[in-house]
Amino acid sequence: MVSTETQAEIETALGQVPTWIAALPDPAADHSWETIRDLQFEETALEQREKALVALGAAAAIQCPYCIHFHREEAKLEGVTDTERSEAVAVAGAVRYLSTALHGAEIDHEEFVDETAAIVEHVRDQQATASSDD
Repeated sequence: MVSTETQAEIETALGQVPTWIAALPDPAADHSWETIRDLQFEETALEQREKALVALGAAAAIQCPYCIHFHREEAKLEGVTDTERSEAVAVAGAVRYLSTALHGAEIDHEEFVDETAAIVEHVRDQQATASSDD
């Protein structure tokens, strides 16, 4: 159960204390809310819209129906279109798919890091060339 102070803060922010917050064990309740508040609801380097898309993609990737529902509604509140929501979920799915393939093939991590560095350098060169053509 959250403390009285945290309960008041949650009610102000969300209009109620959701059952999932009330179900958290005492040692984690206030801290869990603070983490959610500070990362998801406060002003950070990411815009709220971006956070909603990241959260929806992550929720879909971990296949959590609770998180998917919450973050889909959050994304709608932030003006994210159906197409954008669908794309965020598809990108998360592609990451999960490729991660599974990489792990299953036991790709050497150091080789992967080296290849990625070469790819990034190549793309930067292409971007620089495209910028100078303008």
